[in-house]
Amino acid sequence: MGGLARYLLLFVALFLGWGVLSPFLSPVLVARGASTSEVGLLLGAGVAVRLVAMPLAGALADRLGAPRQVLAAALVAAALCGLGYGLVAGFGALLLVGIAHALATGPVGPLPDALAVRAAAQGPPGRRFDYGVVRGAGAAAFIAGSSAAGLAVGMAESPLVVLWLNAGLFGLAAVAALLLPAPPPGGAAPPRPPHAPGAVAELLRNPAFRRLLLVSGLVQGSHAFYTGYAVLGWQAAGIAPGTIGLLWSLSVAAEVVVFFLLGRPLLARLGPGGTCALAGAAGLLRWSAMALDTSAWTMALVQPLHGLTFAAQHMAAMAVLVQVVPARLAATAQSLHASLGPGLATAALTLASGQLHGWFGPGGFWAMAALCAVALPLAPALGRGAAGAASR
Repeated sequence: MGGLARYLLLFVALFLGWGVLSPFLSPVLVARGASTSEVGLLLGAGVAVRLVAMPLAGALADRLGAPRQVLAAALVAAALCGLGYGLVAGFGALLLVGIAHALATGPVGPLPDALAVRAAAQGPPGRRFDYGVVRGAGAAAFIAGSSAAGLAVGMAESPLVVLWLNAGLFGLAAVAALLLPAPPPGGAAPPRPPHAPGAVAELLRNPAFRRLLLVSGLVQGSHAFYTGYAVLGWQAAGIAPGTIGLLWSLSVAAEVVVFFLLGRPLLARLGPGGTCALAGAAGLLRWSAMALDTSAWTMALVQPLHGLTFAAQHMAAMAVLVQVVPARLAATAQSLHASLGPGLATAALTLASGQLHGWFGPGGFWAMAALCAVALPLAPALGRGAAGAASR
């Protein structure tokens, strides 16, 4: 089995696992005795814990020089902790299981990207591949997993069935992680001199890395209002449930198309800085249109821009990380980017979005458009910073 096939197995199993669990985690919590208000607290606590767990796990993977093994261990722990939701009841017990689950799933997001991006860009010539194909396969698997989970829940007449599906798929992903080819040379991080900065401090002193955190946070964080309140706005505008489902599917389909087909040509033509600027411009257009008009036709026209605002920006960020971060800090950088960039911004903006929606309704999208407008002049310098770091 070649390198591409092994990464495809990892990403497909991983995103199938996320796909079966994510849509039904809230119903699982309710089935185990949580109230609707407690569900929000449980999910919010999980987000906060993952923001801390991600950089810690990345630093551990780099320190040990064992990202595959750390990822496999995290996947096994996540599978077992997920099953724990079905063994307990009540808010306190669910909170303890949720914290353990969040600690385990934190590394499951950035570590596969750290491995795949580095292998795609810097692996032996015969083993290199297009990262977009691997990530696109994961996005498609997430859709398939969500659809399959809905059928499984209907057949079992209980949302708890998704815990077993998730555990099995995460277990398969753990095996796939161990089967990955050895990462490109970088090895464990060497011992630091007594007064040398730690891995996190070293990364945060890198101006190109700091700029990437800001741009990624602005563009990716601008999706917070869309994720939380777009469907409510569409329902208020009288858009039928079936049409809402099609609109949501249209955005995910555009994401898959960019990962599979358009991302690599965009990066080749525009570079990572130009691609991030394009994503910011697409976000400015998308959120402005959604603030002005909630008709189904307008939504159908702007939903494909999700391929640029999310997928293209993600691929550009991965390209910058490869160019500005040494291999010995790859996992730390990927985890820190996910935590302090899109993760922290999305968490903060999700909290703010509730107030924005209460004050302005769909007009809250103007704030998201403003974030993308701020990112526009910052993005082009990402390419210059990456080129300078590569030359050094």
